[in-house]
Amino acid sequence: MKVTDTMKNTVSLKLVERAARGNREAFGELIMMHQEYLYRLAYMYTKNEQDALDAVQECAMRAMISMDKLREPAYFRTWITRILINCIYLAKKKFRNNSPFEEYSEATQEEPISIEEKADLYDAIDLLPPVYKTVVILQYFQGMKMKDIAQVMDIPLGSVKAYASRAREALRNQLEDRDDKSIRAV
Repeated sequence: MKVTDTMKNTVSLKLVERAARGNREAFGELIMMHQEYLYRLAYMYTKNEQDALDAVQECAMRAMISMDKLREPAYFRTWITRILINCIYLAKKKFRNNSPFEEYSEATQEEPISIEEKADLYDAIDLLPPVYKTVVILQYFQGMKMKDIAQVMDIPLGSVKAYASRAREALRNQLEDRDDKSIRAV
């Protein structure tokens, strides 16, 4: 029998409802279902395997403690994403981790880009203000839609669109400046 998305969503909603009522096994299953997504997202921010794992663990703990505060079970993934991002930003403020950015997800481009170009892009993303960086990572690396990003960040959809536009412009300017400097250096 083929499992459909509707069946998965129904099972997931029931798990969320059971977890919200205090069922720790149901909560554990939810975390297991979302662990790869949470890790990938954490890694995109932290750029370090151990820091990403720590962020996911902190996120799971905070989510378990505040599970009763989840208002709408259908938005569990959005809710836990927000918790994860908050955990990452709190940890960054505390420890100021500046490890080099490593590639985790594959670029989906028609022609492959070089390692140097990828490194330049990741360095440019790191220089963005936190809200721009969040929008870029959620949209381009996690494939989230603008309306979902607005829910995760708890800001209006128009703000997300503006941040995305400004982030693209800032990235374009940073990358053009690097190209100009490298051409002059040759």
